[in-house]
Amino acid sequence: MRKQSVRYQLFLPKPLAEQFEALAAGPGVTKSAILTDALTAWLSRRAASEAEERFAIRLNTISNQLARIERDGHVLIEAFALFVHYQLTICPPVAEDDHAARAIGRDRFHAFVGEVGKAMAAGKRSLARTDDTGGTS
Repeated sequence: MRKQSVRYQLFLPKPLAEQFEALAAGPGVTKSAILTDALTAWLSRRAASEAEERFAIRLNTISNQLARIERDGHVLIEAFALFVHYQLTICPPVAEDDHAARAIGRDRFHAFVGEVGKAMAAGKRSLARTDDTGGTS
């Protein structure tokens, strides 16, 4: 039984037709097989190109988002470094024998760490709160 096929009549430029005839003159090679392989390869490349274009748009979006995240991270690191530098240069250290001040500092630190943990667990952002309220909460 013969495969279902459709007949086409093609017009090729003379140089291409000569190359095509030379290729088809080889043993076990048919013009139909050459054209089928060539058309299949061309259509596959075209489909791959369309998929690449669709993915390229999405990849560019993701790349831009990652660049913004990286930029925001650098801003946060710089702001934190400046804050720590300011605190360490402006605030005098607490005396070794001032146990009350050290206890207050330790309690404030634990409260700070607890608030950070709660905010991270709840997905809250402090900067968003200051923008909404016009001040810190």
